[in-house]
Amino acid sequence: MASSSGSKAEFIVGGKYKLVRKIGSGSFGDIYLAINITNGEEVAVKLESQKARHPQLLYESKLYKILQGGVGIPHIRWYGQEKDYNVLVMDLLGPSLEDLFNFCSRRFTMKTVLMLADQMISRIEYVHTKNFIHRDIKPDNFLMGIGRHCNKCLESPVGKRKRSMTVSTSQDPSFSGLNQLFLIDFGLAKKYRDNRTRQHIPYREDKNLTGTARYASINAHLGIEQSRRDDMESLGYVLMYFNRTSLPWQGLKAATKKQKYEKISEKKMSTPVEVLCKGFPAEFAMYLNYCRGLRFEEAPDYMYLRQLFRILFRTLNHQYDYTFDWTMLKQKAAQQAASSSGQGQQAQTPTGKQTDKTKSNMKGTNGFSPYFNCCDEDGFWTLRSQETPPKQPQDKPRTSAHWGKEYLKTED
Repeated sequence: MASSSGSKAEFIVGGKYKLVRKIGSGSFGDIYLAINITNGEEVAVKLESQKARHPQLLYESKLYKILQGGVGIPHIRWYGQEKDYNVLVMDLLGPSLEDLFNFCSRRFTMKTVLMLADQMISRIEYVHTKNFIHRDIKPDNFLMGIGRHCNKCLESPVGKRKRSMTVSTSQDPSFSGLNQLFLIDFGLAKKYRDNRTRQHIPYREDKNLTGTARYASINAHLGIEQSRRDDMESLGYVLMYFNRTSLPWQGLKAATKKQKYEKISEKKMSTPVEVLCKGFPAEFAMYLNYCRGLRFEEAPDYMYLRQLFRILFRTLNHQYDYTFDWTMLKQKAAQQAASSSGQGQQAQTPTGKQTDKTKSNMKGTNGFSPYFNCCDEDGFWTLRSQETPPKQPQDKPRTSAHWGKEYLKTED
């Protein structure tokens, strides 16, 4: 912890955010739950040592400020320095899609995949309209809203218009921030065109692979400068990951990381889209073929891609009610907890394991999610209690890029 005595009560950042406990960690440092002492609001605080070899929090804060106001973009409350740390205060969010995928026993229904695809395309489109590409599209970087204190602008699932509405927990949960998807982690994001002139960055080759190899586009593997098309292709692999539960290039073995990435690239290029998408609606193959066919500077037709999945959604007679797979599992868990007699009595979780009803069966890798209960009495994600005080963040090796730097991810 920042205080030498380890007392979290003494550490206040930005003049009003008191750190409560550690809720996650990353390459840059640690993430803490904090309380706004003026109104009791819970927020997330990222701490990065000022002695970090490759500081990234300032860059990330600048990107968030550029993106502020967009649907599904976390709100930044404060950035500055406190004691020996760079500090970023932002919205507290819920679990990632990777965590929720694990929570649902690594099975998403087609309804859930299509509802997610609709929001994910819109999130990426918004970043692109702000002249940036994300370059690390993956399930871990999409988080659900926590469901409390939500006053968000939500997208209409049909058509181009957006509707703004104030949401409270007493309203229809279909329209609560609980069901809103957020895009995070802009450490690898890059400006692809000039704000004023709209001039696109030049085509280049011999670039290092930037992003996560599992979801990287073929062109990224080939060392070609990334552009908007690469974010969209990566999303196609994410959707097929949810459909198939894994991708053909996962789990490949090699003597070195470089050889492993080469194997992933070879397998990805040798797997026809039709084989990758076999057994699933043709719209997924259409999506990937479209993205792979885009030119370097070409703007994706985001509405066309959304409509592919929206028409499929209607064809399958699904109702756009924001009832995701985990929503039903959480409701079942809440019912089981309510039916248990006595505080702390054992109850069956959706995965069939015994657990104390105050604990989560979430086993994800995201920094936030292991600290979340499945649900509370309202069906929202809630932070678990944690007895141990937060530890002092370490100056860890960097795992994402600073401004203008290229970086090779170590994940498959």
